[in-house]
Amino acid sequence: MSKFLQDASFAKDSNTGSIGRKRWGLWVTGVVGGTLIALYAVATPFVIPALRKICLPFVPATPAQIENALKMLQSRTGSLVDIGSCDGRIVIAAEKQGYRAVGYELNPWLVWYSRYRAWREGVHHNTRFHIADLWKVKFSQYTNVVIFGVPQMMPQLEDKLLSELQITAKVIACRFPFPTWAPDHMTGEGIDTVWAYDAKSFQNGHCGGTFPATAEAHRPYNQNTQ
Repeated sequence: MSKFLQDASFAKDSNTGSIGRKRWGLWVTGVVGGTLIALYAVATPFVIPALRKICLPFVPATPAQIENALKMLQSRTGSLVDIGSCDGRIVIAAEKQGYRAVGYELNPWLVWYSRYRAWREGVHHNTRFHIADLWKVKFSQYTNVVIFGVPQMMPQLEDKLLSELQITAKVIACRFPFPTWAPDHMTGEGIDTVWAYDAKSFQNGHCGGTFPATAEAHRPYNQNTQ
């Protein structure tokens, strides 16, 4: 009888240990699976744009780029749109300069972070961030446009803005210029260079073919010329 009880106790302990190992294995599997799903959910919005025909990568604006872009817009008012707003730093900086600023970004994580950042800096009442494909958005309502583009997208974006913007609008291109428009002003050096285009110039056919088109394009920006 004693041996029987010992065997039964041993079997019970073995079953308990087996159940414990199974539970531990399920817990580890759940944690690993949940982690992989979370990584997939976070990484996918950053990876998918790279698979598009025209990729606009996530490259945050430098402080010099922001300063140069806003310097080009001195003395102007109205609404401002940042096409491909990334983490919202251009929109937030523009709001602090008195603009009603809006950002369009395809990556939802960046849009949510931009909204949080705007709230944290106390500018969320005058800023808006939208999850949207820039090619499906109409920009006719905006008087100031900022774009951090890539060479592959600039010709198509040039056509889009030409057909949509009002004659009073101003376009600021950062990092890369538009291919056929002649800039009215430019400032900065290297990756911090920005180009300013008045809609009245490119809508009246003031295009120069290959940039830079005119001697004026080489001159640094001077607010007194406006």
